Amino acid sequence: MPINYGSLRSLTAREVVSALTRDGFVFDRGRGSQHIYGETFAPKALKSMIELEAKWTEKNLKRLKLLP
Repeated sequence: MPINYGSLRSLTAREVVSALTRDGFVFDRGRGSQHIYGETFAPKALKSMIELEAKWTEKNLKRLKLLP
């Protein structure tokens, strides 16, 4: 079943980054790197991060408590 990104619109950047960390992703600080996030991500950015980069499914989002 496809992921309903409408239900993820209220996720804050901090929640997404925290979930990535819990799932084993590591923040790699490059030289001069900064991590400044807005309050939330646009739906297209969420889709890219979730499906293309993290390769999470709906099951993963539920496991990480990003979906009810």
